[in-house]
Amino acid sequence: MVQNLKVEDAMVKNVASATLPGSRDEVLAILKDKKVSGVPVLKDNKVVGIVSRTNILKNPEEEQLALLMSRNPITIHVGESLKEAARILYEKNIRRLPVVSDGGKLEGLITTADIIGTIADLNIETPIQQYLSPNVYALWSETPLPVVSLLMDLSDVKACPIVDAGLNLVGIISDRDVVGASIIEDRVEKSDMSAGNDDDNWTWESMRDTMSIYYSVSRVRLPADKVAKDIMISNMITATSLASVDSCAKKMKRNKIDQIPIIDATGKLQGMLRDRDLLLPLIEVE
Repeated sequence: MVQNLKVEDAMVKNVASATLPGSRDEVLAILKDKKVSGVPVLKDNKVVGIVSRTNILKNPEEEQLALLMSRNPITIHVGESLKEAARILYEKNIRRLPVVSDGGKLEGLITTADIIGTIADLNIETPIQQYLSPNVYALWSETPLPVVSLLMDLSDVKACPIVDAGLNLVGIISDRDVVGASIIEDRVEKSDMSAGNDDDNWTWESMRDTMSIYYSVSRVRLPADKVAKDIMISNMITATSLASVDSCAKKMKRNKIDQIPIIDATGKLQGMLRDRDLLLPLIEVE
């Protein structure tokens, strides 16, 4: 029974995590290597933050993990119900919950994807039509990559369907694809720390030269010469609005995706089904 399912039945126990003090580059390596969208941040084996791809993309010049992470994250106790985890994820509009013991020690992580994997086995035959997101944010296939990132950030979406000039659905881009295309760019900048100037008779030229400080700046950059079609996933998994909750959950679980473009009989884009939309059937179970 759904009511008997606990967080520990679906959570991931061997969790990739970052530790304070840490750096942006270390987190990027974890995200790319583990193919995850975010990780808990630990200090003294206790959860003190969450850092995600969004944190990195919104702060491209910040290198310190302590300044990148979201502090005081919402957590859930290992003994709580799966339905309660689904409710928190949906209502707080977050994607992951660190699972902790009574002492606050990290025991695991439960994500929207983990719960979708459980929903796939519950045989919920309700059509997905009533759970579709009311708004869809699509992008043109020739949109430059930095603009793609900006528009996804402003629209607060993690994935966008991509259409061509004929309004045909040709692909989909997620924040994972954007981060995968990012480049860490190092450059040297100059700061003139001298208090003197050319009109100051008491300032020697050598002193002004000595007080010019050069320092290194590192930032995450998205290549402007790439466009949406260069990084989009063109081999998409799609569904129609009449598909059932369990069939869509199975597609997400099997293909490790968190969104499905919804199309009509002619293949035209009608909407987007996000994995968080499929949390509602579980929350509604009495």
